[in-house]
Amino acid sequence: MVFDSKNEPNSSSNPIRSIPREDSPLLGNSDSLSSTPKTFANIFIAIVGAGVLGLPYTFMRTGWFTGFVMIFAVAGLAYRGMMLLIVTRRKLESPLTYSRINSFGDLGFAVCGPIGRLAVDLMILASQAGFCIGYLIFIGNTLAHLFHSTPYDDYSGNYLNATGYIWGLKAKTFYIWGCFPFQLGLNAIPTLTLLAPLSIFADIVDIGAMTVVMVQDVTVWMKTATNVHAFGSFPMFCYGLGVALFSFEGVGMALPLESEARDKKRFGVVLGWAMFSIASMYGVFGVLGYFAFGENTQDIVTANMGKGVLSSIVQLGLCVNLFFTFPLMMHPVYEVMERRYWEGRYCLWMRWVLVMVVSLVALLVPNFTDFLSLVGSSTCCILGVVLPALFHYIVFKNELKKEELMRDLAMIVLGVILGVLGTWFSLMEILF
Repeated sequence: MVFDSKNEPNSSSNPIRSIPREDSPLLGNSDSLSSTPKTFANIFIAIVGAGVLGLPYTFMRTGWFTGFVMIFAVAGLAYRGMMLLIVTRRKLESPLTYSRINSFGDLGFAVCGPIGRLAVDLMILASQAGFCIGYLIFIGNTLAHLFHSTPYDDYSGNYLNATGYIWGLKAKTFYIWGCFPFQLGLNAIPTLTLLAPLSIFADIVDIGAMTVVMVQDVTVWMKTATNVHAFGSFPMFCYGLGVALFSFEGVGMALPLESEARDKKRFGVVLGWAMFSIASMYGVFGVLGYFAFGENTQDIVTANMGKGVLSSIVQLGLCVNLFFTFPLMMHPVYEVMERRYWEGRYCLWMRWVLVMVVSLVALLVPNFTDFLSLVGSSTCCILGVVLPALFHYIVFKNELKKEELMRDLAMIVLGVILGVLGTWFSLMEILF
């Protein structure tokens, strides 16, 4: 079934050149611009996601010092990538050559034409679908652990392969398929108006879970002595970079976030402080989790909390959070597909097919953090590091000094190398 969309973007009155636009996936239109505190909060909401739950396990693999420094390095790269997108947009909009550039896809079209938009669209499809696959893996494995794991599973450090069965299906498989019909209903909602409040709920649950986990980490750390290492191998460093890139999952929201800021001149400062705050929180969370449980740190750190009432509430809360966040994160995928293949019209059966594909992939991936690393290395690295530097280089190549252009080229080369290496080592972890 295909229906005309009621939410097609208005055409621009600019007669010179109009860019086909895609609406912001997380922030709705607003008549009032955001104050500085609200801008900070919006950045925080856009960036922080479920990837943080895999950081203690990642620090166990990379070493705590390597992991801590790596988080700040990735935050710096993400910050530079977001600022390059903003500077590039300002340059293109200044002579009114283009109509208003609202999204990453708009910018790609303005810089490179249809090829630029296609590159951004492909990365958005892969990254957003990847986030949702990770959510289903978390939900299936967490519920299987809570209700169907054996004593061996609880202490083996590999709880995500809990051995319980329900009606002949593995517990993880049963719970993922159990989500499927409800997700069909949620993903049939054609507008984000009803889904937007779920983003705030999701971040409240995330922050609450992180607070509870960190308090328990400190308690456990003070009572027990664990062996930890500061450094890991180079393959594990590349693996960790993928998880870190995944954790900063809102880089593509830089343009709509800046558009909604009232004081645009101070947006870079606000963004810098927000990224520093998030990186500090991530670093402390990862280090505390690893120090508390050492080599027994599990793939999703909430599993180390055991099966008490508080632990169960936290884990169930996170499952509910990700369950309702799923359609929100899939919405950019629908926007891209419907714009490209249905002329911007709402298509129900296409959405349901995509939900089924995502669910099938989630069934095949056993390890939550391994999958985060794969998505972060293969797609988030391109979106957050390579494409911003490439677009900036193309637009400013005739104006900037050689040293400044070399920084863009270095960022492009670094992003490609880290993306290829991280993808390779993540695949090795998943397959072998």
